[in-house]
Amino acid sequence: MSNLAPEISKRRTFAIISHPDAGKTTLTEKLLLYGGAIRLAGSVKARKTQKHAVSDWMEIEKQRGISVTSSVLQFDYDGYRVNILDTPGHQDFSEDTYRTLMAADSAVMLIDVAKGVEEQTKKLFQVCKQRGIPVFTFVNKLDRYGRNPFDLMEEIEQVLGIRAYPMNWPIGIDGNYSGIYIRKQAKIELFERGGEHGQWALPSTQGGVDDPEFKKILGEDIHKALCEDIELLDMAGEEFDFGKVARGELTPMFFGSAMTNFGVRLFLEDFLKLAPQPTLRMSSEGVIAPDNEKFSAFVFKIQANMNPAHRDRLAFIRICSGKFARGMTVYHAQSGKLVKLAQPQQFLAQERTIVEEAYPGDIIGLFDPGIFGIGHTLCQEGSNFTFQDFPVFPPEQFARVQAKDTMKRKQFVKGMTQLTQEGAVQVFHQPDYPVESFIIGVVGSLQFEVLEYRLKHEYGVDILMNKLPYAVARWLTGENLDVKAIKNMDSGLFVEDIKDRPVALISNEWQLRWVVERNPEIKFLVVPEDARQV
Repeated sequence: MSNLAPEISKRRTFAIISHPDAGKTTLTEKLLLYGGAIRLAGSVKARKTQKHAVSDWMEIEKQRGISVTSSVLQFDYDGYRVNILDTPGHQDFSEDTYRTLMAADSAVMLIDVAKGVEEQTKKLFQVCKQRGIPVFTFVNKLDRYGRNPFDLMEEIEQVLGIRAYPMNWPIGIDGNYSGIYIRKQAKIELFERGGEHGQWALPSTQGGVDDPEFKKILGEDIHKALCEDIELLDMAGEEFDFGKVARGELTPMFFGSAMTNFGVRLFLEDFLKLAPQPTLRMSSEGVIAPDNEKFSAFVFKIQANMNPAHRDRLAFIRICSGKFARGMTVYHAQSGKLVKLAQPQQFLAQERTIVEEAYPGDIIGLFDPGIFGIGHTLCQEGSNFTFQDFPVFPPEQFARVQAKDTMKRKQFVKGMTQLTQEGAVQVFHQPDYPVESFIIGVVGSLQFEVLEYRLKHEYGVDILMNKLPYAVARWLTGENLDVKAIKNMDSGLFVEDIKDRPVALISNEWQLRWVVERNPEIKFLVVPEDARQV
């Protein structure tokens, strides 16, 4: 047995996914609360308190009450080392979410009890399915009126194509819930009502479902409805099969309310027992097992200016095999250079601690001198392989940006370069355009606002931004390619990406078909030849 095995078995690395406003960041806060990482949780919108969510560290996140970037949080609980990847919920930041899922071993899918399975949840679930990531479901907001739990189970099966197995069951009628029934232990747990938006862990009471005292507390109608539900679940429900969970055919289903801490501790404890430990990773040399003694990791996120005072730039890496030690020298596969990892850090949002050692499944941040990129591989000296490439999103909206003040050209170029390396936007340029400007491509329009905000507040640059009338980008390849000779591109635009590859920007899919038909000798690619499309 590898010396790494005991450490690997403790690790749980997972992402939380959902439609916007289902309560992802709030649930993250409450998991940290129960894990002892924080004593007082701040709701995302911070209604009655000026405290903001720990995982929302960007000023724009605090102002708007949304997450616009993935955050990485780590804590210990009950013998486990937990790495949570809190992702942006807004669909305009899908790229960041997809990249984060590459670093996770499992996912927690959050569903609003009133709204059920929403559009963004479907997309993210499909990514988990493609990657073979086990999905655990947390039905949130039981403190509000919600749909019938049986209807939600049916919707999950019909819409997502996965069966649900309730690990617990809400106690109550017509959305007025007072506790949960724990199926495995055949017990009910009632929660005291607490104020202040669940800022501290609530006490609870446990006892058997047949206990007369509970029948008295619940009232005859609620107790009778619960007994009928339990009987129906036991007779007609899916059998729990961990093999099906691992294969993505079954999702363990929990009910609760992140805002009021309703069912959160129970979910955390059961999830940590069921969730997979760090798993195998595919590389150019085949499968890399976590208990392989040779160190390996990949970069899944780059973030500039997490500490505005230091203008630092951090690369987040997921350790895949071997033991990490502070100060070790590793091989950076993309540059072919050896790199010393001198100041590795772990995070509770902006709060950092220096890491002396770390193991497969752990997420750590490295100071980036400008050589790391998303998807890059780090491995032990003497090894030379790369992990599977990250998928690429084709941009759908475009704008031309330039600095208002030409005296701030240097800061503008630096800001654009760093934010491009983060993967926040894709950048193109027109070789023959007289004014220094960039054309940026994004998946969602909110990315434009975040770019403008960050250039102003992190780099001190005000920009002029003009939206462009294009919705499609295609990378061009072909023998003796001459872009000026391409027919029917009068309403389009030719640009180059950061690797100087030719790209055509076209107004819509209809116009694209017209151009493709008239230029059969040219390939119009959705993403560059060396990249995988999402």
